Amino acid sequence: MNTPEQSQLGRASAYADQYDAALLFPIPRAGKRAEIGIGDTPPFFGADLWTAFELSWLNPRGKPQVAIAHVTVPCETPNIVESKSFKLYLNSFNNTRFTDAAEVQARIRADVSEAVWRGAPHAGTVGVKLLQPELFDREPVQELDGLLLDRLDVECTKYTPAPELLSANHAETPVTEALTSHLLKSNCLVTGQPDWGSVRIHYSGPQIDQAGLLQYLVSFRNHNEFHEQCVERIFMDVWTRCKPIKLSVYARYTRRGGLDINPLRTSHPQALPPNVRTARQ
Repeated sequence: MNTPEQSQLGRASAYADQYDAALLFPIPRAGKRAEIGIGDTPPFFGADLWTAFELSWLNPRGKPQVAIAHVTVPCETPNIVESKSFKLYLNSFNNTRFTDAAEVQARIRADVSEAVWRGAPHAGTVGVKLLQPELFDREPVQELDGLLLDRLDVECTKYTPAPELLSANHAETPVTEALTSHLLKSNCLVTGQPDWGSVRIHYSGPQIDQAGLLQYLVSFRNHNEFHEQCVERIFMDVWTRCKPIKLSVYARYTRRGGLDINPLRTSHPQALPPNVRTARQ
């Protein structure tokens, strides 16, 4: 079983520039999920939306090609891919010749699918879309919609996850609302490097105390965990503490190494959001 400590995180790495699928390093989701009370059947649906901004390869005549890749990894996969290994893998395309973008797309789909579904009795596939330069100017910048919690003048004293800050008013009529914040920060599980993100919490049910929710989100500031794991922790804490009827948690993290990771977890099936970056991304 792969662990984060066995990955290339925090180590000097040779950057291979010839295609090598073995560079992808899957890490099981189960261990961190068990820490927050998630068993074999998670109480959510969703996916991890990756954007790769540093993708290049050679065409048959040796001319470099570039593209932006959108990769969608279902949260049902038994593994995540450690992000530095993903970067090293994409760099391995740099001096490799491919027939066309379709071949690159197919190769990424096959390799990432194998890594994230490794160990599962029935393998699935990930979604891969390549955006080539002639379409770059169609990539919008858009902030998460919802009422901004950051407007609140609250005192913050806790900087490791404090779910006891969460509460909801069960005596009043249920509401449906979306609440957002740009103050989400956590740290890499292995290196301790900061991860910056914006988060949107959309729910139906007893009205959540907004000040407490903002203080709770700020409490991740010194917490060491991968992006996907932080979003699942937020989902489970709100789900168990506030008891909404429906809940979705969506975070968009700023990129590192040319990659951003944007996890969505939702209590009910819904269409995935468009993979549109925020201004900080």
